[in-house]
Amino acid sequence: MSDTMGDPMGDPMAPGALPSLEDMQHWTGVIGRAQQMLMTHALKSWDPAKAQAMIARMPSPFAELPVAPAGGDVIAQSMAQGMAVWQQGLDFWAQMSGLDSTASDKDAEETKAPPADRRFTDPAWTEQPAFAFIRQSYEAIASQLETMVDAIDGIDPEQKAQMRFTTRGFLDAMSPTNFAATNPAVLRRTIETRGENLITGLANMLADLDRGQLRHTDSGAFEIGRNIAATPGKVIHETRLYQLIQYAPTTETVLEVPLVIFPPWINRFYILDLNPKKSFIAWAVAQGLSVFVVSWKSADASLADIEWDDYVAAQVDAVDTIRDVLDVDAVHAIGYCVSGTTLAATLAMLTARGEAERIKSATFFTAQVDFERAGDLKLMTGDEHLKLIESLETDGYYDGRYMAATFNALRGRDLIWNYVVNNYLMGEPYPAFDMLHWNGDTTNLPAKWHRGYLKDLYRDNKLVVPGAMVVDGTPIDLTKIKTPAYIQAGREDHIAPAESVWRMMDHLAGPKQFTLAGSGHIAGVINHPDAKKYGYWTNDNPDVAGFEDFVAGATQHEGSWWTDWIGWIREQDYGEVAAKGARIPGKGKSKAIEDAPGRYVKTR
Repeated sequence: MSDTMGDPMGDPMAPGALPSLEDMQHWTGVIGRAQQMLMTHALKSWDPAKAQAMIARMPSPFAELPVAPAGGDVIAQSMAQGMAVWQQGLDFWAQMSGLDSTASDKDAEETKAPPADRRFTDPAWTEQPAFAFIRQSYEAIASQLETMVDAIDGIDPEQKAQMRFTTRGFLDAMSPTNFAATNPAVLRRTIETRGENLITGLANMLADLDRGQLRHTDSGAFEIGRNIAATPGKVIHETRLYQLIQYAPTTETVLEVPLVIFPPWINRFYILDLNPKKSFIAWAVAQGLSVFVVSWKSADASLADIEWDDYVAAQVDAVDTIRDVLDVDAVHAIGYCVSGTTLAATLAMLTARGEAERIKSATFFTAQVDFERAGDLKLMTGDEHLKLIESLETDGYYDGRYMAATFNALRGRDLIWNYVVNNYLMGEPYPAFDMLHWNGDTTNLPAKWHRGYLKDLYRDNKLVVPGAMVVDGTPIDLTKIKTPAYIQAGREDHIAPAESVWRMMDHLAGPKQFTLAGSGHIAGVINHPDAKKYGYWTNDNPDVAGFEDFVAGATQHEGSWWTDWIGWIREQDYGEVAAKGARIPGKGKSKAIEDAPGRYVKTR
């Protein structure tokens, strides 16, 4: 690289000599390559009909923003906040130009202090005046906009939460770290690589556009059945909605009561079977459990008629199939996220019919039944969002990429803009991370079921109203459920907030144990004991009144909550049998259809 371009490890904006002819030719070539890539992609992907359809169904970005009530107070609040933003900007300009004679040494020290926001950890954001000014200006505007939203009176809490969410998303998108010209690390990398990072990043971006989805990992690093979802087993039963996998035992004896796991159908089941060091399935098998897992089929036009009742019926069918194959009276059941919600409905239906004994115990992984405090996802159930969701329906199902984008938006800073910077601007290679690979392995959803779920549960919160919901002709009431329940929540869960999961404790009538795990919706569940991470909290006080009381009196334990759970399972069932005969996949009444993980998990 020519030394006329300045010191690449110093100030990216430091002045230097004029670029040489060689440099000018090189950068002209870089720009030309980028233009050619864009032109080729545009010509390859242009479809006028699709473009017009997309534009027609795009909602206004402000469609769901509530209109502030008219009145002098609101106008005065807005003017005051606007003046505060303006004054703070003037103060920064005064500091930059040296005209602020009133600035104290303390102010100067605060300006140079390392920012708490990890987006601004590069030293240039504090040590170089131009970037320090950009950062401080952004932080001031962000702070004032958030304050402005909080100061608005006369709207209900849900509207204000919607405004906060929208404002936060806008501010995350507009961070100066997201733009090459205002990110010192990107400028430095561009000089170091002579622009190759931008060419690589553009190739990454165009590949993601072709894919229709932002990638988080190297898509070629994992293969289902080889290095993920590889625990030995057989598919022993299937319907048009799911396959039932039975896993091979690894112990000489197993607990008499088998375990069936219902993963969420909005994702692939193998989050529970990523690799031997993370696999809950393999670990549960090693604990002496006869493990069965439901692998839901990704929806297509053939599943357009599927609704809430069908998923409940599928859970009952899986339970009865296992009871018949192993000749047992009952099973232990686990429901993860939305399948946990459905498991509660299944228990309520069986209880109403006098058949609750089919399920000996129920475990809920980050599952909600009461959606009053369901977090930011609840903000996406307004009329405009529901209309948008309905417009995205194709042949009776929704493309799973839309759901992935929704979940990414809940943590846009981490799951969108972080990757825009790393993979598009910095030109970094995608990491080989199995958990994020699973996160991007989307599943299509039956449209009828999805609309009903959002309306009846998230919006109208009917599940906790006795008799408000009917499953297969049977009115259900969660307060009648007496099945022993183990309820797990994640302390940092942004999809099913721990306080919301706790509400299950208020509705189920049987013996219950609540466990609060460290981390969030995924890592809080997938925490193998060998990893020795996060920890968990329990509270043995039977008189705990609510989630806050639970936390206040909780006892912290090191390591994984899995060890606590298996102890609880053994308390429900001490009986053991030899791991032979029907306990071997395919050796019982239901013969093996194919090897695990089966076809359904691979269906796109």
